[in-house]
Amino acid sequence: MKKSMGIALCMLLAVPAEVEAKGCIRGAIAGGVAGHYAGHHAVAGAVGGCLAARAYFKHKANQAAKAPQPAPAPAR
Repeated sequence: MKKSMGIALCMLLAVPAEVEAKGCIRGAIAGGVAGHYAGHHAVAGAVGGCLAARAYFKHKANQAAKAPQPAPAPAR
């Protein structure tokens, strides 16, 4: 148990902090619940969910940044 907690902590510390935390929290909750029902692996599920959600929200932010911006209206 201590080994898995140490690995989970290292994984969380290795993720860049630039991504919003709300994605991590949402993913951790979903992953923790799923991990609990999949054989009492709630901590591993929470870590995996956090990492997956952070990657998803970072991908969405990158897509929004690359999207073409509408042209500004001409000044009169």
